Amino acid sequence: MPPEDARPVDYRLLQRLDAAFDEVLATLNQVIVCFAEGPASAWALYDPAPGVEWLTAALLDMWHLPGQDGRETRNHIGLIAADERLMQAVAAANAAKSAFSECLQAIKQQSPALLSESRSRLPGRHPQVEQVLERNGLARLHLKQCWRQLPTAEGPVSRVRFAWYSSGRSIKRLDVPQAEKKLLALDSEAAHIRIQLKKLAGIPAGEPLAQVQPQAPLMRANLFFTTPLEDGRVRRALNVAMPIFIPREDGRLPHTNQPPAAPPEKRTRARRRDEKLENEPFLPSLRVYRYR
Repeated sequence: MPPEDARPVDYRLLQRLDAAFDEVLATLNQVIVCFAEGPASAWALYDPAPGVEWLTAALLDMWHLPGQDGRETRNHIGLIAADERLMQAVAAANAAKSAFSECLQAIKQQSPALLSESRSRLPGRHPQVEQVLERNGLARLHLKQCWRQLPTAEGPVSRVRFAWYSSGRSIKRLDVPQAEKKLLALDSEAAHIRIQLKKLAGIPAGEPLAQVQPQAPLMRANLFFTTPLEDGRVRRALNVAMPIFIPREDGRLPHTNQPPAAPPEKRTRARRRDEKLENEPFLPSLRVYRYR
């Protein structure tokens, strides 16, 4: 008898995924058409004269580069002043991206193997994508870059301030047995691991520890609205990796600053006085800290 968790693969999901991917490409191309035909203007961090080619490259950047960490996504930071037609096209593209993401999640829940098959077949759904893959020798499709949303402003914006945020980190709590297990999985015979195991044995077994993972630098945009929104907000902060579409019928861009092209190498935020973790890692090999 087959195992209880074995479920028949529904290949109709692949057909739905094909259709969803086609819709993503069709709606993105409509965004490009509306940009080219409308009064829109653009500013880009990495392009001094952003136009249709720049936007096309940004919107259709949906595949891994050779050697790219699968967790990383590439940035296309910019601003686009958009008329109503372009804003509607962006809304349609975001809806298509959401439907594509939902379909991927359904496939992932049913069959990881089917998800792998979907990665290999999707590039062939569109000749332009396939040609770029062949010409540049690019690897498989980057699913996150397919479904990530295009940021939009809820109303007209008077100014935008960009700034790199490079102090982000995720903190995971560990107990002493978990930390010991992680150390032993590295190399229990190495001198530096033995030193850390000895330190770990010298603290109470019930003491909570914190494993810190620095996060990749990201660009943060502060939008200042021309008039308050219906909920009273006058500004909005958001993390951005794609061009921000701002409603503006005359196609004029809001005032913006010119941030550095690369994030700062060192932490830019001062340590908080109420910092809960010690300054130096207790277990350097695991980036584990003790609480103060």
